[in-house]
Amino acid sequence: MKEIRHTPVRDPNRRFKFTYLAIPLLVVLGVFFATEKLCLALQVTDQLGRTVTLSDNPQRIVAMAPSITEIIFALGQEHRLKGVTRFSDFPPDALLLPKVGSYVHLDLEKIVALKPDLCLAVKDGNPIEVIKRLESLKIPVYAVNPINFTSVMQAVVKIGELLNATGKANRLVRSMDSRIQHVKSLVAKTTHRPRVFFQIGINPIVAVGTRTFIHELIVLAGGRNLSEGPIPYPRFSREQILGLSPEIFIITSMAREKMFDKIKADWGKWPDIPAVRSNRIFVVDSNLFDRPTPRLVDGLELLVKLIHPELFEEKR
Repeated sequence: MKEIRHTPVRDPNRRFKFTYLAIPLLVVLGVFFATEKLCLALQVTDQLGRTVTLSDNPQRIVAMAPSITEIIFALGQEHRLKGVTRFSDFPPDALLLPKVGSYVHLDLEKIVALKPDLCLAVKDGNPIEVIKRLESLKIPVYAVNPINFTSVMQAVVKIGELLNATGKANRLVRSMDSRIQHVKSLVAKTTHRPRVFFQIGINPIVAVGTRTFIHELIVLAGGRNLSEGPIPYPRFSREQILGLSPEIFIITSMAREKMFDKIKADWGKWPDIPAVRSNRIFVVDSNLFDRPTPRLVDGLELLVKLIHPELFEEKR
């Protein structure tokens, strides 16, 4: 008697059924892992030494100082910006973003309404009570503390790391450092350090002390800051300035440029000042000198040309 073998009949729909069932599972897993990636917590230490927990890929950022806004634009990450402070005017596109008050008078309600997943703050200016309130609302705040060229470049790198723009940040910092070294090499060719008075306030007359960006710029550009000292922003009388005999007089201007031009003209009436006699009174853009951003290098390059024009004269 022959053995009867039963050949299993393959279900033509089995493969289809398996694929049909697998697709939803893969979709669910994909959504899970994508969500998991977006929600990964990252612990970092800011420039104040604080431990901050934030998303590893923040998408909604509020910049709480004009300098922070500039740095984010310089890194090409402006698409993440959802709010900036009142005087964030560079680049021009920054003017189009929602405002959250000035950096010293932040509007907490406006910040919260923007639903940020990261706020970037500065130690010098941002009120600590607003920072604490934001943190109590589970909004992470990362603070930078740029006080000189070195810490400005560190802040650029740190912010680049937070925004997954490390490559751009490193290139930007290398460019800054290269330009600074070039200025140093130029200044090394001269031994004369002209006396510089840098006026940033009109009434009263206010200058810059040693612990300021402008002092560092003056020194790097080969000048001597006549208002150096422990007071960050010392006040002077007209008589004191006459006694200092500045060889170069620099006045910073913001929105009130016509007023600063008038101040320049007023100083021009005092021929006893060497800077007046040599026609070396200059009005410059304040944002190139007092904002801790990559544009400080622009300010340095301008300053060395004003202090040491002879270094740029063509040799005959």
